[in-house]
Amino acid sequence: MTLLLALTVAVVFAAGTYLLLKADLVRVVAGVLLISHAANLTLMSSGLSRGRPPVAAERGDRVADPLVQAMTLTAIVIGFAVAALLLAIVYRVYVTHETVDLEDLSRHDARAAEERRAEEVET
Repeated sequence: MTLLLALTVAVVFAAGTYLLLKADLVRVVAGVLLISHAANLTLMSSGLSRGRPPVAAERGDRVADPLVQAMTLTAIVIGFAVAALLLAIVYRVYVTHETVDLEDLSRHDARAAEERRAEEVET
């Protein structure tokens, strides 16, 4: 079972890394999300223990650790907030520059910097 979890985390992390290397901002955001999900899976699998729920446990029973579940739930909520922020930034970049391609954006920034230098030389 642990080998299957490790392989799942590795595949999700590798897919996220692959998407981070793409030149499209939406794919970069998807890569960040996949890597955060891989981290959540790692956290859950590291604290995986069988036992009764802590609320229904009696004295002497083996209890599942609720801290790992609470930390993962918190990480998921933070991940959704980060995803919303990143997508809002990507949308703003698209509205401003009419592209989400990183190469086009870097060419646009280089052109703008060159124009600023030319204006400074003139003044």
